[in-house]
Amino acid sequence: MELEKLQKIIAEVLNVDTEEVTWDTTFVDDLGADSLDIFQIVMGIEEEFDIEIPTEEVEQIVSVGDAVEQIKRLIG
Repeated sequence: MELEKLQKIIAEVLNVDTEEVTWDTTFVDDLGADSLDIFQIVMGIEEEFDIEIPTEEVEQIVSVGDAVEQIKRLIG
């Protein structure tokens, strides 16, 4: 469930197909995201899941799987 919602957020921000966004996809290396893209994705995640990701933890999110794990941890 989290992965599907996250795929939509990422696809919208980066203008890619949701099929390109998998568990192992990295934001920078695979999708070419820059810091502004990452910021927009994080804002989308926080809004969609009604959570707040601390700045120091955002820096540790490298792949889509990392983001899903972070979401699961924060929503309990």
